[in-house]
Order: sequence, then C-alpha cells, then structure tokens
Amino acid sequence: MKIIALNFKYFTIPWNVFDFIIVIASITGQVLEKMTITFLVNPTLLRVARIARIGRLLRLVKAAKGIRTLLFTLAASMPALFNIGLLLFIIMFVYSIFGMSFFAYVRKSAGVTDLFNFETFPNSMIILFQMCTTAGWSGVFQALTNDQPPDCDPALDLPSNKGDCGDSTIATPFLVSYVIITSFIMVNMYIAIILENFSQAQEDVQRGLTEDDYDMYYEKWQRFDPLGSQFIQYDQLSNFVDSLKPPLRIQKPNHSLLVAMNIPICEQDRVHYIDILDGLIKSFFSTCDISISSSEFHAPIDIKKDRPKDYRPITTTLRRQRELHLCRIGLKAFRTNVERRRHERKNRESMLVDMHRTRDSRGSLFPGSVIPGFGHSRGSAIPGVSYSRVRSFSGFGHSRGSVFPVSVVPGGQSIFPPL
Repeated sequence: MKIIALNFKYFTIPWNVFDFIIVIASITGQVLEKMTITFLVNPTLLRVARIARIGRLLRLVKAAKGIRTLLFTLAASMPALFNIGLLLFIIMFVYSIFGMSFFAYVRKSAGVTDLFNFETFPNSMIILFQMCTTAGWSGVFQALTNDQPPDCDPALDLPSNKGDCGDSTIATPFLVSYVIITSFIMVNMYIAIILENFSQAQEDVQRGLTEDDYDMYYEKWQRFDPLGSQFIQYDQLSNFVDSLKPPLRIQKPNHSLLVAMNIPICEQDRVHYIDILDGLIKSFFSTCDISISSSEFHAPIDIKKDRPKDYRPITTTLRRQRELHLCRIGLKAFRTNVERRRHERKNRESMLVDMHRTRDSRGSLFPGSVIPGFGHSRGSAIPGVSYSRVRSFSGFGHSRGSVFPVSVVPGGQSIFPPL
C-alpha cells in the first residue's frame, strides 16, 4: 500500500527500504521452504532466509528515541574509529614483527600456547590483540621472562641461540610499552571519541530539531488529516499544535503565539501543513518576526512549489486577528451609541411624563370653582383663565414664587390665599 501511495518516493526513506528487504526475505524463506520438499533445495539456504526475520526486531529502534541516538552516535563515530583502528593495526603489526624476532621459540607455558604465540604472524596478531585489552598479559609476561633452567633449556639447537628460553631484559619493556600504548591510550581513545559524539548528539537533540521531531509532526498530522488533503481547518490549529511533542509543541493558551507566526490562511479557512511547520520552526529558533515590513502578505505565498494546486492564501493569522480586533472596536462603538441614544430617549420621555404630571396636578387644585365675571378654563389654577397664557392682569399685582399667576389685588387683599 505504501508503494502504491508513494510510488518511487517510497524507496527514498531508509526505513521503507529496510521493511522492503525484510518482507522480501520472509517471502523468499517461505518459497524456499516449499522448494525443499519439491526440488530438494539445500536446507541451509532456508535457514539463512529465516534469519532475516530477526531483522524485524530492529523496527523497535524506530520507536526508541534513545536507541536511535546511540546508533546515530556510532554511525557518526565510524570515520574516527576507522582511523584509530588503522593506527592500532600498525602498532600491532610492528610489535608482532618484533615479537617474532625475539620470542618465536619460547617454550609454551603459562600464557603462551599453541594458539597464542609468536611463531607465525597471525598467531602474533592474536596474542597481541588479546593483550591490548589487558587480558592474559601477565601469563604472557611470565612465559617470555623464563630465561633460567629448569623453566627452559638453553642447550637446544634453535635459531634463537638461546634454546627455548625467553629474555626478561627485552620482554619487560616490550610488553609494558605495548600494554600502555594499546590499552591505556588507543582503547581509551575509542571510548573518548564515542562519548564525544554521543554528547554532541545529545546537544543536537536538546538544542535543535532532528528527523525524529519531523517524523513526530507528520504522525500527528495524519490524525488531524486522515484523508491526506494537506490542509486542516483554522479552528483545529490550536488543538493540533497543543497535541505535538516538545520541542515543537505550544501548549494552550497558544492563540497569541499562533497569531505572531503569521501563518497563511487559504480559502475555506484552511491551513497548509508546511506553513504550520515553518511557523513552528521559526518560533522554536525565536526568529518569528511580526513586524509589517518582514511579514507582508505576499511573502509566504512565493514558495508554492511544495504546495498543492488549490493552495490559494487569502489572509494570514496576523491579518485575521487585526480584522477581528477592528470588528470588535466597531461593534463596541455601535453598541455604545445605541445605548446612549436609548438613554437619551428614556430621559426625554421621563421629562415629558413629569411635565404632564405637573400640569395635571396644578390644574386639579380647585376643580369646578368659578369666579363671577370670569369664565372657566380647564387645567387652569385661576377659573376662567388659562395658566399657560396668563402672565399678569391689568390692575392686579403679581407675586413671584406663588403657585398661582395672580395672587394679589389692589389694596393688598389676595384673591386666593397662598398655599
């Protein structure tokens, strides 16, 4: 299914190639198992094919981040380890020739045996390789320093002119120098290089983004985009970013940070996965610039070669936030104006009601009373006279502050006593 979906891009991913080899080897094993019955194929080939199934356990490395770091450290250390191994081989080559020249006929005892000796070059390399790990060097030292009878026989006719005896004067600096150079220097250099590369790998994981972080991003994306459209809705962006693992994760509330990323928004409120990843990487390295000069609308649209055909940005998260902010300001001003107009209308209505109530109360002080010689006017405090038109009567005085417009007559007598 992966090959059908990815076509030739399937073989560009190392883990896919590894899975392909394991599957082919497993199928080959099953085919050979049937061929052993029909065509009598050698069963050894079947065992070799079955061993390939063990490689499936290496798939656990993909899920274990620590093991991947160790394998990466080993792969990064291989060039340096090869150089040190070549230097170690040169040292062992020199010491093996030296040992064959002086200790080729030493009696086999203690650490010198039929396999571990200096009689031939391969055996010399084997015994030197054993001693470079400080294993059994004391037994070899004992055998090479046996220079007195009865531990050896100097009378034997051998090319060494010493019989089968050793030489403590030569063996001591020979073995001591070799153990110091190989075990204490070269082997420790192996360890130092591996530890250095491991520390560097750990720092890279902590400081920067690795392939594992990108793989994690794509795995999380598949959950939000199961159809593989390369887009998610804008309202899903906050949940998607919160579901990621560090260092790409941005926990909620993350709305302000997403706005600062200035991520392009396409038609139908959709966001492309590359734009989101680009914004997260910029945010991780603290290079997300929200100034207008560096975050123009057309800047991220120039990189369309990795986008689908329906990639048509119409706005960005920053511009969308500005539009929403302006809408809130306009709506708040509209609501404030409506409330002010409503309050003014209520005040005006309440003033008119109070005025009507005041006029009604003033016109009902002396209901039905008529002064002779005057007519009657409804709503007037003075019978026969309208209050709204009365200012003063000729021949009458006027008292300000009185409830009635006319309250005093010539001679000081009032028509109506003040209330």
